[in-house]
Amino acid sequence: MSATGREGRFRCRGAELVYDDLGEGPLAVYAHGGFVSRDVEDRMGLFDWAPLLRAGRRLVRYDARGHGRSDGAAVDTDYTYDSLARDLLALLDHLGDAGRADAMGSSMGCATVLHAAVREPGRFSALVLLIPPTAWTTRAAYARANRSAAETVERRGVGAWLAARAERPRPPVMADVPEFPPTPSERVLPAVLRGLALSDLPPPASLAALRLPALVLAWEGDPGHPLSTARALARSLPDAELHVARTRAEVAAWGERAAAFLTGRGRPPASGARCCGRC
Repeated sequence: MSATGREGRFRCRGAELVYDDLGEGPLAVYAHGGFVSRDVEDRMGLFDWAPLLRAGRRLVRYDARGHGRSDGAAVDTDYTYDSLARDLLALLDHLGDAGRADAMGSSMGCATVLHAAVREPGRFSALVLLIPPTAWTTRAAYARANRSAAETVERRGVGAWLAARAERPRPPVMADVPEFPPTPSERVLPAVLRGLALSDLPPPASLAALRLPALVLAWEGDPGHPLSTARALARSLPDAELHVARTRAEVAAWGERAAAFLTGRGRPPASGARCCGRC
């Protein structure tokens, strides 16, 4: 989906955040994954959110602090999941929508949405959580890798970090997706990496108290977004549905699935996690 529509920007805790505001109707906000941006996600061609606009949703997508066209300082704690969640809540304040918003997020954006919902559950009506990042028991190794990556960027430059990343196997659904350089500047990137290393998803006990309908969308073969996290997340949330994609075509259908879920046609009953039967 092309990032066109009404562009806006606002100041938030020392940074200017930039967003697109598309369509009319009940508000849905979307938070992208780490190191990318609205534009890069569009160029990757993985996610198609046009079905939400056709379903009568107002869709707001924004560049996270330090990413894309939003600026940010080289301060580690500005890029923790909890800090990014405060940015999302500030965006809702700026938009001035009086009702509850649907919230969607991918990877880092998924964690952002969860932290925001735990902080202020009354601001949200439903959640769509794409490729949850590694969490809890698997988080320590990720954190160590991120701290090492920050040191690599500082000592040898972003090119050395990208070369190391290129050697890692990619998930099957990402095999033919173009790779893009990180959108945080080389000055800010080490702080982003360390901020993510300081982060984790909210504790399962906090998620268990989050009584919001949730759709969890995961894919196979990705150590940074393991199915173990997606399954544990769906079990922790009291009203969640989990779907696992194994092909690009199934990922391409996530927009339609999210639109059906948010418009009430695909929501499960509030009786705990429900699986699609293929995961």
